[in-house]
This record gives sequence, structure tokens and C-alpha cells, in this order.
Amino acid sequence: MRRRRLVPLLAVSVTATLVPALAVSTATAAPAASLSTTSSSTTSSSTAEGPLDRFVKQKPKWKRCDADAPAALKCATIKVPLDYRAPGGKRIDLVISRIRSTAPDQRHGVLFSNPGGPGGPGIYMPLGMQGALPKAAQRKYDLIGFDPRGVGRSSPVSCGLKPGEEDWLRPYKKKTFAKDVAWARGVANKCEKKAGATLRHITTRNTARDMDLIRAILGEKKISYVGYSYGTYLGAVYTQLFPRRADRFVLDSAVEPARAWRGMIQWWAEGAEPAFDRWTGWAAARSEKYGLGDTPQEVDRTFWDLVARAEKKPIEVDGQPATADDIRSGMRGAVFTPEYASEAMVELKKAAAGKPASAKKLAVFAGSAGIGTAAAAGGGKVPSDNSMASFWAVVCGDNSAAWSRDPESYRRDAIADKRRYPLFGDFASSIKPCAFWGKSVEPATKVNNKVGSLVVQNEWDSQTPLPSGQALHADLKGSRMVTVHGGEGHGVYPNGIACSDGTVNGYLLTGKLPAKDVTCEATAGSNAEARKNQERDALPGSPLPERAPDRF
Repeated sequence: MRRRRLVPLLAVSVTATLVPALAVSTATAAPAASLSTTSSSTTSSSTAEGPLDRFVKQKPKWKRCDADAPAALKCATIKVPLDYRAPGGKRIDLVISRIRSTAPDQRHGVLFSNPGGPGGPGIYMPLGMQGALPKAAQRKYDLIGFDPRGVGRSSPVSCGLKPGEEDWLRPYKKKTFAKDVAWARGVANKCEKKAGATLRHITTRNTARDMDLIRAILGEKKISYVGYSYGTYLGAVYTQLFPRRADRFVLDSAVEPARAWRGMIQWWAEGAEPAFDRWTGWAAARSEKYGLGDTPQEVDRTFWDLVARAEKKPIEVDGQPATADDIRSGMRGAVFTPEYASEAMVELKKAAAGKPASAKKLAVFAGSAGIGTAAAAGGGKVPSDNSMASFWAVVCGDNSAAWSRDPESYRRDAIADKRRYPLFGDFASSIKPCAFWGKSVEPATKVNNKVGSLVVQNEWDSQTPLPSGQALHADLKGSRMVTVHGGEGHGVYPNGIACSDGTVNGYLLTGKLPAKDVTCEATAGSNAEARKNQERDALPGSPLPERAPDRF
């Protein structure tokens, strides 16, 4: 991705008052209802010992993260319990990072961040946040990043998957469904055999607990937070488990908690249809430039005619075949930026006619190779399938109840959803390894609290559609929402719009939420930047989330 001295650990007497709340919340996995009554002053004893006391007493040894990383970015490795219900058992490593506040006398606290995923590494996020935040905010916060448990440098997990086994968004076809079931079962079995005892504890709830342990180790009473995409769910779960530890929370491009995780993947199909309809109208209004049709109906027919043609024979682009399924899948993400989709379709028409076409503009139809950042962030020491293994651990393990154990139910859903959402319905609803995953160690987290937070959302988002953000806003009763009307792309802050950037900055600087929800208007510049983001891979430390079409 792209100062004051860190406040020392609080005195023992103060630290002791912090530990019980964290220990009760984590070690006993107390339900949210009881957590809401837990306070940081549950004991006044300076000698109180809790099950996490030995973890809280750790003193991070900060050093430069990498030889080629900026000197200001420091990293440290701490130990956390693999299973918070048994903190005396196995421990795993967690790598954290920090850029200190630039003004010790103005420092407010710590600002955590998460880039999304699940499976996205975060130790370089402070660099991205440094580039995103105004100078005043950099004076107020130590910027804290971390690779979530099981990811990147934090005891990375692996299922031993081969590249072909990581291709998981598979369209439904009667003739291949049995093979897809075998693939899903095989992935789940490999994961269980290689790392099952660890993977069952790689969950959002445990990552939230890790965040609170980091907070206590750093000697902070509260944390502030900026989370993108999956990071919004992580942030929401933190507010549910530790409501009195949450300070200023910005949740950008939001996950609907009740739909984690099968329903969120299905959102990709549901959200694509209105975006596709919007694109056909947009392209028709510019028929002289693009030549895709004079009416939305004609543009629609142009697209599906090309899909039908590719169904019979893949369309070759720069020597590579683009199948009908490649075209449908690629268009799902492309239509959230109409200009991007229109240019890609123009080139696809050329390729179908045997004319020279731009391979760069047709890259959207080449399929996803995954986010590919975990290994880079781990300095080459991370298993090649770490991103995928950690993804499945969370997506399957957070809420196993959301996943049917009957393969035939996935067949039925895929067939029905392809009719309802022809662009991507069968991709989203067909079978996944979660059908054969073990039962979740804990029930899914129900998010329903009054913690103050700011939900930020583009109207047109390829990964977390607007209704998803609205649902999180409704669950967080103390939240306000910023909606960028006409905003395109996944990830809002920063986007160069004074309205949305100003609202986020004001909240981070003052802690005051807007009096009411805010609607901002997208600009040509902000949408052009979203289009650039769509065309390039995410880099470690980006303040925007992972942009691959198969992650949150």
C-alpha cells in the first residue's frame, strides 16, 4: 500500500482494570447482551489477574518492517491465544505495525485499519492511511495496522491448495456440477487435514478479540478504526463485542451482518442486475460513440448475442479464449462503471469480428486470479494459497449455519438464481467448500448496538451494493451514513469529494457524527479515479480495499 512517541503502557493498577473486561469478553465468549454491561472498571484491584494477563503484559519490540519500507513504519510481533476460550493453550503470532503521531502534544489515541478480504494483509495499511488522512488527523493518531490472524505474517494458514483449486466462482452447468461438488468437498477436506485445528479459530470474532488485545497491550482505553469492505464487518463485530472500547469507527463499503457470508456473495448477483440496466441506458444514450445500440433493449441484445456466440465458440483475445461464462462474470464487475463496461464491450465486438482489439481493455473478461497481496506482504514466506485458505476459514467458519449441507440445494439455488439474475446468479449460488466445512465454534455475531460510527457507501458498488450498507446502518443504531449519489467503485474514502471526505475527516478529528445522514454527489473526477482503481491491482497499503472481483 502505499509522532509522537507511543504512549507507554499504563501503570499496573490501570492496566489491571482493563484486563477483566477484555478477559470476560474474550475468554468466556460471552454473548453480546452481557458484554454491553461489562465495563473497564469491573475491578479496582491492582493485583487482579485475568486469563489474558500474561498477554497484556507483552511489550512489543518495534523494528523496521522491511529494508525497503519507510523508516517511520515499524513492526512488532506479539502472541495471542489461538482459542480465546482456552487462553492457556496454543499461541500464535500476530504482526502489528505502527506509524507514530506527528505531534505528541495533540495526540488523541490510536487509529486501527483493515483493508478487506477476508484474507487481506494489513501491516502496510498505516502507509495508505497516512496518504489518505489530513495532516491534522496524522497529528491526532498513532496509525496501527496488523495482518489478521492466519494472514500474511501472522502465523499464515494454508490448505495446500493448487492454483486450479482456488478458482471458486464456478457457474452452474448440469454436466459439470458433479465435478464442482467433488472440488468443493476436496477443498474442505484438504483444509481440515492440513490445518483444521487452526482454521476453526480463524474467525472474525477472534480477529476482533485480537484487536482488543492489541489495544490493551498498547495501553489504550479505546481504539478508533477505519475498515473497508470485509473490514466493515470486522469493525461492526468489534463494536458488538467491545462497545465501550470503540471510539471513532468509519465503516466504508459495508457488509450486511445478517448476510455473512453466503448471502453477501449472493449480493454480487443481485446488485449486478440494476447496475447492468443502468449501463444499457448509459451506453444507448451514447450510441454514436460506442455503437452498442440506440436503445437500452438494443444494448442488452448486443451483450447477450456476444454471450451466445461465445457459448458456441470462445472469442479469442490476444491468443486467449474468452468463454460465455468469462464474459458474464467479467461484466458483473464492469457494469458498476458504465464507461469501463462500454469500452470493454466495444473491444469484445472487435475481437468477435476478428479485428484487432485491446487486450488491456478486455482484461475484465479474463477472470480473477485472486487478490495476490498476501505473499507480497509476507516477503515471500507466506504459503501461495494463504489468501484463499484464510478466506474460507472466515467465510465458512463465521457462520456455518448459513451454508446448507445438501449439495442438491445448491443446484436448485443456482438454477433459480440464474433465471433471476442472469449475469451472475449461478456463480454466486452454486456450491462452495462451506457445504462440507466443520461446524462453527461459536454462533454468528448478531450486530445490534448503539455504538457511534460512520457508514460510508457509494451508490454503485461492485462488491457491497448500497442496500448492504443501508442494512449495516440500520443494525448500528448509533450510526450515521454518508451516501455518495452516483458514486462508482468499491471504496469511498478518500475520493476527492469535499462532502464525503470532509464528513469522514471531521468525524475522525472531533469525534462528532453528523446531525443526520449525509448525501454527497459524485463528480466526474471521483468516478474517473474509481475507474482507474478498477483497472489496476491493489497494492499493499492502499487506503482502498482489495479490488479483485472475488473478495470483499
